[in-house]
Amino acid sequence: MDGTYRDAVIEELYVHEERFAAPSLGIDAARVLAHALRARRLELGWAAALLGLWIVSIPLSYGMTTLYVWPVLLLGLARFVRRLPLPHWLAGGAAFLLRWYGRITAVMIAVFLLTAAFGATASLVEWLVPWSSGSDYSTYASDGAAATDWTGSGAFDDGSSSGPGPVQMWVTLLLPVAVAVLVALQRRRTARVLQEELSRPRFPDLHRDPAEAHTGARFQRLRERIRTEQHGQLVMYRPTDPFRGAGEAYGTWSLSVELRPRTDVEVRPLDNAAFLERIVPLVEALRVPSAHRSPRTRSAVRDRLRELETDECVFLPADGLPARAAAPYAPVELARHRTEAVEEGGETRRHFLRIRIGGWHEGVVTTVFVRVHTQGGMLMLEVSPHVLWPLRQQFQDADRFAHQEAHLHPVVRGLRALIDTPRAGGRAVATLARGGRSVWRLATGGHAAALPEGPGLAVRELGSYGDASLFQGMDAARYFKTVQQRVTAGVTTALHEAGYVTEEFERRVVNVAEGGVYIESAQGAVGIGDHNTVTNNDRRGGAPTEGAPRGNG
Repeated sequence: MDGTYRDAVIEELYVHEERFAAPSLGIDAARVLAHALRARRLELGWAAALLGLWIVSIPLSYGMTTLYVWPVLLLGLARFVRRLPLPHWLAGGAAFLLRWYGRITAVMIAVFLLTAAFGATASLVEWLVPWSSGSDYSTYASDGAAATDWTGSGAFDDGSSSGPGPVQMWVTLLLPVAVAVLVALQRRRTARVLQEELSRPRFPDLHRDPAEAHTGARFQRLRERIRTEQHGQLVMYRPTDPFRGAGEAYGTWSLSVELRPRTDVEVRPLDNAAFLERIVPLVEALRVPSAHRSPRTRSAVRDRLRELETDECVFLPADGLPARAAAPYAPVELARHRTEAVEEGGETRRHFLRIRIGGWHEGVVTTVFVRVHTQGGMLMLEVSPHVLWPLRQQFQDADRFAHQEAHLHPVVRGLRALIDTPRAGGRAVATLARGGRSVWRLATGGHAAALPEGPGLAVRELGSYGDASLFQGMDAARYFKTVQQRVTAGVTTALHEAGYVTEEFERRVVNVAEGGVYIESAQGAVGIGDHNTVTNNDRRGGAPTEGAPRGNG
């Protein structure tokens, strides 16, 4: 559906094989890559066929098909001008003039060809197409024998004439029709792929997927690596963007409080794992519907919290590894990293509890990363929610496109293909150029020998458009707040059971979690809000201190 998106996926997952795959929350990036590669192969095939049709038509038409190049360039220039960073009236007006100039020119060329094929005078041809004066075309049009002889005994077979004959004229006239047929067949083929291969009944069967049947050694190797990396508990990250793949940050907050033992009970040791032992059961209990008056009502609950997922993941930087295959994905090594990371509180190796809720058929994915650490008698709690927003509308409308294309009247389908014909040649050239560029980068990039890197792009993030409906935004906020309440309840329970005071933590978390700032005590002047002026008066001198801060307090 989107060639730009397809190229970005192939560039990230196929060309840059030194990059680890980003966590794929709710999707299979390996399968997306498989279909991107297959779509590119099909698109390159259609583009080669269409461009080949143009190339073959040039000698067959005695070069007359090149007349179509000028209106095609005008229409392409109109689209280019429309996207320029110019004032709307200027870009729109220039694009309008170029577009209609191209259309009128195309109509004039069609009229010229038709009148010439059925017999026209040189003056008429020169009036319709002024640049044809003195050319072989006007010579042909003024040749009465060539213009009236439909048996092929005129200029087409006359050795003394060098101009085009009726066959060449009809080849030129039928070229747009042939291109329109190819465009219609390509659209119909795309619709059939969406309706059949990607349909809900057939798509779950991996073995029947033709995209997965590709036997390229590079694809087979990368597919297995991606499937190992994308859903594992080990996250190899890039230091500049550690949460790549989780979406947009949604109200990240952290809190630190003093661990103060109570005097009425004996204090027990409290490590990071103890907090997780209290948090996880409370969060997982969100899957269970609340009590209802009847079992039937209880079973009818369809809240997406029923499908809540929890796991523990370890974040490791990709820098420093000798090769991508050296990442510790083996179960024994992963267990060792988890055991060590949960208590160490390191800077580069970090342990998180990952809580995921996939709502709206994985259209809105809310992921909450929770990290608890104790050090020097202090408790640090970090909560980092992220949201993957819905897919682009173009992707959401794929089924609509397929249904409409399948039920269009043949005449309407033909007219739409004919309208797309002027753009088809340019698209074919651009498609072949992009394919050639990708092959060149693959051959000369040296990515197989490069040191491993963290993910540069995430397939699911790249397919989002960063916006949601009011209902979807409300659901994401509800998921986050619900999980947040259970996380703080689990921390509170762990503190209480270990014999520590919980009042300070409960008081602070209410302020910080809601986006406020908790101020335990304040000395001097405090400004709240925007556009404040804070002046600190020195009581010893009785005069305001110079250089008093201005702005937000």
